Order: sequence, then structure tokens, then C-alpha cells
Amino acid sequence: MTVRVGFFPHNNSLFVLRHLGILERRLPGVEWVDLRALPRPEPVDPRSGLPSLHSDWLFTDGGYDFIGTGFTPPVTALGNGRDIVYAGISGPRVANGRLVTTEGSGVTSVSGLKGRRVGIAHGSWQTTLVLFALDNAGLGWADIEPVDTDVHDGGQALLRGELDAWVGAYPGLSAIESTTPLHTLVETDGLFSHPSLWFTRREFAEHHRGALEAILGALQESDAWITANPRAAAGFFVDDVTARGGTADLDAWEAALRGRPFGVGPVTEEFLDEQQRAADLLATHGLLPRRVRVRDAVLPWIADAIETTRAAA
Repeated sequence: MTVRVGFFPHNNSLFVLRHLGILERRLPGVEWVDLRALPRPEPVDPRSGLPSLHSDWLFTDGGYDFIGTGFTPPVTALGNGRDIVYAGISGPRVANGRLVTTEGSGVTSVSGLKGRRVGIAHGSWQTTLVLFALDNAGLGWADIEPVDTDVHDGGQALLRGELDAWVGAYPGLSAIESTTPLHTLVETDGLFSHPSLWFTRREFAEHHRGALEAILGALQESDAWITANPRAAAGFFVDDVTARGGTADLDAWEAALRGRPFGVGPVTEEFLDEQQRAADLLATHGLLPRRVRVRDAVLPWIADAIETTRAAA
């Protein structure tokens, strides 16, 4: 049986696992699918919808069977009626990024964002961060002008004055911080846990349990390697950027990886509460077509499988 695993740099764990050969030893039939090489759909208007490509490819020929993303994509999948299940989560990544403005922008609080242009990698954890922040300030999605920016380009757009605020993430945020004084509107810490997470089709989890357990075990082993070798792991990301004609700083990538938790844990009640809040708000503000119950995407035996892989790591 061939098992297809999706990867891209934004899920650090799977990106590194792709380079180490660990999964191939556990699952000889694995094929790796680079999300960046798959056809991209037309952009979604960030004022009224969410991109769904990460979950769509779980159900599309030529896609994959397993994927790791940030906070928002599984909620998007459920809202679109996709029958997915959570495969695991990382620890909180609250130091990974935050909502910022330039010091001279005149915006000093979230309430000051009304009518302003806010840059986000739309559909990622950044959408949830802004939505939670707005809700806490008594504002809604319609009160801002969301601008979908690439993870790496938003900072320069902020400096050019094309954005009034931006959700920056490391290592890209470090480059902006080093040249321009920034004002933090919202820290991720205290707002939500912002873990990495992994999910799959229910059909795959139920009918290919051994393959799913092999992937989880390989992730545990690979994540332990990243923790022990953050500079070597950072080199994979720098080499990838360089191969694509860009530039990247090895020290910045190493610092970013050192600041992130690695290892796969089971979904928790606190995480599910955050996912449910996000699902409810996304539906309320017209970004999801329907309301969902996120706990329907939990298979209890997966938590037991994760604990087994932890013990073996």
C-alpha cells in the first residue's frame, strides 16, 4: 500500500521528517507530496471565506493521506463537511509570532484597528489570532480590512505602509524587528495555544491504523532529533529557500526552531475548546458555511497510540 504524506516548510516537523529517512524505515511504501507543487485554486476573498486547499487535498486524487498544519485548517475542513480526524498536536507555540504595528502607525490597541488593513496569511493560525483578538475587543471581522499576505512578504508590506498591522511569525519577524521599532498589539501568549497539529481522513485512520501509528512514531523520533540538532534542522529550511532563489539566515532559523515545542501529543480538552471557539466565531462572521462540533473529529484510540509512540521515542 502506498501512503502519501503532505509536507511544506510551515509544518516544521513534517518538513524535517521528509529529509531524514526515518518514516521510510517504518513505512516503506510512503510517498512525499510537496504542497507547493500541487495546483493552487483561485484566491479566496479574505473578507468572506477561507482557503481550504490543505484539507481538500486529503480528499482529491493526486493529494495525500496525512497532513500537518497550523490551527485553522482543520476547522475549515469541518466547516466544509470534510470527514477528518485529529491525529495529534504539539505543545503551545505562543512565542512563534504576534500582531504588530510600526511605532509610528498611530495604532496602539486592537480597538484602533477598526477600518484598518491587517495583514495575515489567511486561513492559517493567523486568521484565528486576529479573530480572537477582535472578539476580545468587541469587534468583528467586518470591522477590519483583512489582507492576505504571504508569510514572508507581509513584513515588507507593513514597512511600506501598505498595511496598518501585521501578524508576524519567526523567523521572518526577526528581520523586521532588526530594522524597525515595532509595537505589539497582541501577544499570542494568553490568547490561544497555537500548536502545530496533524490530521487525516477518518477513513484512513480507521482502515490504516498501522500506517497512522508509523507516521506518529516517525514524527516523535524526528522531533527528538530536531530538539537535539536545531542548527542542522535549520539548514534544511535555509537550503530550501536558497534552492528557490531566496535568501535565509541560518541563525534566525535556528533561533526560531529553538523557540518551538516539538513532539506529538494527544488533543486536549483545552485545545478542543479553542478549536470550538474558533469554529463558532468563523461561522458567526461568515467565514465558514456552517457551524460544526469539533469533538466529532476525535477518535479516542489515537490518544492511546500517541502515548505508545511517546514511550518508544
